[in-house]
Amino acid sequence: MDTLEEQIAHLTRTLDDLSDVVTRQEREIALLTRRVQLLLEREAERESDLGGGITLGDERPPHW
Repeated sequence: MDTLEEQIAHLTRTLDDLSDVVTRQEREIALLTRRVQLLLEREAERESDLGGGITLGDERPPHW
């Protein structure tokens, strides 16, 4: 019985630790997602201010 109680205590501690890690990662992912969104918006604004378009790799250059 003592062995089972020790295992349950160990598993409970491990579960709490993993829960803390997941919570921290969730916050970090949300922060990084927001930063990427802001960077994309800033880049789109910069490109519209310059009046240039995005040249994709499969597009022919304008001189063709």
